[in-house]
Amino acid sequence: MTAERRVDHNQIRTNQAFTIVLLALAFVLDAPGLAAFTAAVMLISAAAPSLGLFSRLYRHLLLPAGLARPQAIADNPEPHRFAQLVGGVVVAAGSLALVAGLTVPGWGLIGLVIVLASLNLFAGWCAGCTLYYWLHRLGVPGFDRAPVEMTR
Repeated sequence: MTAERRVDHNQIRTNQAFTIVLLALAFVLDAPGLAAFTAAVMLISAAAPSLGLFSRLYRHLLLPAGLARPQAIADNPEPHRFAQLVGGVVVAAGSLALVAGLTVPGWGLIGLVIVLASLNLFAGWCAGCTLYYWLHRLGVPGFDRAPVEMTR
């Protein structure tokens, strides 16, 4: 029997909140550089979660200050990392489109990530996690984690 794996969903929500705020601010300020910075943070977080800026702020600032509390629940981290990777790639593509002068597609891609991150933050539905589990169900190599049975 393997040990139960747990994921801190408040840390994930914190990442989403930072992502939403920074990308919305990038749009309001017409700041493609801020969107590109956010994409870099997302991609680094997906590749090396312990180095993720938003997660570090959560662990080293928000938790010690009592502004957040952990909510570790039975879950797999891989689908969340995959969602972060997909979001980071989409924001990076949007940022590149902006630099190329393609403002509508660029902000459209970034807006899509804002909407999907908001759905996850406020409604608890993770599009990237859903995609990960669909790929798992199809037997795609690398997507080897099945959904964890949730009991509440």
